[in-house]
Amino acid sequence: GIATQLMVERALEAEGSSRLELGREAFLERMWSWKEDYQGNIRRQLDLLGASCDWSRERFTLDEGLSEAVKEAFVRLYEEGLIYHGEYLVNWSPGLHTAISDLEVEMKEVKGHLYHLAYPVEGSDQTIVVATTRPETMLGDTAVAFHPEDERYQHLKDKHAVLPLVGRRLRFIADDFVDREFGTGLVKVTPFHDPNDFQMGKRHDLPMVQVIGRDGRMTEEAGEFAGLDRFEARRKVVERLKETGALIKVEDHLHNVGHSQRSGEPVEPLVSTQWFCDVSGMARRALEAVEKGELTLVPDSWDKTWAHWLENIQPWCISRQLWWGHQIPAWTTPSGELVVARSFDEAVAKAGTEELVQDPDVLDTWFSSALWPFSTLG
Repeated sequence: GIATQLMVERALEAEGSSRLELGREAFLERMWSWKEDYQGNIRRQLDLLGASCDWSRERFTLDEGLSEAVKEAFVRLYEEGLIYHGEYLVNWSPGLHTAISDLEVEMKEVKGHLYHLAYPVEGSDQTIVVATTRPETMLGDTAVAFHPEDERYQHLKDKHAVLPLVGRRLRFIADDFVDREFGTGLVKVTPFHDPNDFQMGKRHDLPMVQVIGRDGRMTEEAGEFAGLDRFEARRKVVERLKETGALIKVEDHLHNVGHSQRSGEPVEPLVSTQWFCDVSGMARRALEAVEKGELTLVPDSWDKTWAHWLENIQPWCISRQLWWGHQIPAWTTPSGELVVARSFDEAVAKAGTEELVQDPDVLDTWFSSALWPFSTLG
């Protein structure tokens, strides 16, 4: 998956080239060559360790037979409504230019800052104060939230705040997610760039404004900061907030920041159109198995962790913007219709046209790896 492709991309970079310059077909030839070399090394290492295996039964995830099994599983799950194509917030790696899984995100404690910002209340002399560790994202704010039972802010219902530097009207919304004991009890809401804000945005039907692009640079929606690297934009936004008097104070703040396990840079949460697998049904059955005693965790102190994980399970993003892996068996017609099929011929039969473009993305390596018992044993 990502690790293998990254190794070859680094080799190309050392040669003064890149996968984009090489093109998909030539790049995949290079990948297969790398795979053959290193698979041989692994085999020799296992021999030296004394492993006694029936090498006639050796299998590789991208072997033809296994690939057919992966396509079959994808199509069946799609037909059952468990795999779907849609928008959701993902972990985006600007360095790798792909979505990555939660397991590929490492949380690191970072010495940062907590910025306290003043937002005017429209039609009054009042200002409210919100705090953020990422002031560059305030350019994408579309609401300010408070707890439904917080008496301090009931008068703000049906009113709007005004976003500094931008002038956008922000709805005041009441949401149970807000911790009224933390800070001022008010939270800025940036649905496109934060997991919790994304969920609030869905609950309150908030508009989503993307201010950070897939390349880690500010988009046109960021106005005067467009084109800047996200961290340079942070510095510039803080300068402008200070100039306008909207920056109330800055505090040192130790907090956890997600980093890409492979490339090392901070992950950017953003909304993206991807392929997802609905795992809620499986999660429910796994929960019930422990609750009914059909499955026992040892030690049972893990029961709470098990429950917390499965009760908060999110759709599994199974697509990756890579070239090495199982290319997703989905095609698009000239009219934009999506066709999922086991082969190009089957897709043509379903679509009634040969003018089809296959989705360039590949499947998360764990999708195919998890199918190993089925793909190897039939």
